[in-house]
Amino acid sequence: AAAAPTTPQPAAAVSKAKAAPKVVAAAATGDRVVASPFAKKRAAELGIDLSTVTGTGPNGRITASDVAAAASGGSTLKKGAVAEKPKHTPAAGVIAATPTARALAKKARIDLSSIVGTGEFGRVTADDVKLATGEKKPERKPAPGAPAAVELPEGLVPFTGMQRAVSKNMEATLSTPIFRVSREIEMDKFDDLYKQLKPKGVTVSALLAKACALAIEKHPIINSSYSPEGTVYNKDINIAMAVAIDGGLITPTLKYANERGILELGENWKELVGKAKSGGLSPDEYQSGTFTITNLGMFGVSQFDAILPSGMGGILAIGATREVIVPDSQAVLGMKKAKKMTVTLTCDHRQIYGADGALFLKTLAGVMENDMARLSK
Repeated sequence: AAAAPTTPQPAAAVSKAKAAPKVVAAAATGDRVVASPFAKKRAAELGIDLSTVTGTGPNGRITASDVAAAASGGSTLKKGAVAEKPKHTPAAGVIAATPTARALAKKARIDLSSIVGTGEFGRVTADDVKLATGEKKPERKPAPGAPAAVELPEGLVPFTGMQRAVSKNMEATLSTPIFRVSREIEMDKFDDLYKQLKPKGVTVSALLAKACALAIEKHPIINSSYSPEGTVYNKDINIAMAVAIDGGLITPTLKYANERGILELGENWKELVGKAKSGGLSPDEYQSGTFTITNLGMFGVSQFDAILPSGMGGILAIGATREVIVPDSQAVLGMKKAKKMTVTLTCDHRQIYGADGALFLKTLAGVMENDMARLSK
């Protein structure tokens, strides 16, 4: 039979038929990846996951050139895949560390195996060792949206001459046996008197000094100091008042506080505070105290214990005045609102006893609660 006539094919169809076969993604059945042995070896060396590589060999087989292209960021890396970083596994028993890190760890007697390395391939670096020894502090990264960290001072700041003197005076008191007694004092009448005298330049400090001086007149033992031979009584009542200034603490002294009027004491105190802040106090104006008052009430401190200054018999710590409810038989409901303040007396127990301190505080409370006539003179 005669052959059937053939229809000539278009040129375009011929060219398509002769085109190179398209690339097939590397994957066979299931999880099996088809790759040449050399490709597998190179992938292991370079830390490349073969499942992320597109093969260009027959039937999508992965070749060594595909692995090389994937390692160099070539197009044979599948879309969305990320090449793994090269991995290094040290020999058994060997800790990967830099020479400097090893030297620092040896000097600090730290086991390198206890340190987590942050260097390449997990290698322990010098910074890792310094962090482990505390020589270097870790960098703190603020949380997103958190306010900037507050810069705080760090490191040694040498004492000023005044701070060094205060420190030595505090240490000198550590061997002194002391005791403390506390008492609440009603402040309503005292506060009313202060409001009357404030326009005349009288401060709370001056009033407190006057009150303590009047109480000491009846209990001179509180104004004494200790000597190995016995008790040293001081004829004058000089009330030292602790004042915080830049660079330290100083105690300007109101001399003869029991003998002077409250207006004179107020004026003198204002002068002493000015000198203290400008550094113009003479030694006699801050070293002649026989009894000390320290007041933290203006900072809202309700009660505190003071350290006894060297060479003194007593120091009185003043807390803040607060309103409380107290019984009152004259009130409608049998209760009333009153202002009270807690004071704490610290004494040298070698010559002053507990009863002395308690009686002094009782007298002081009587002066501050009821004796406005003597306080205002």
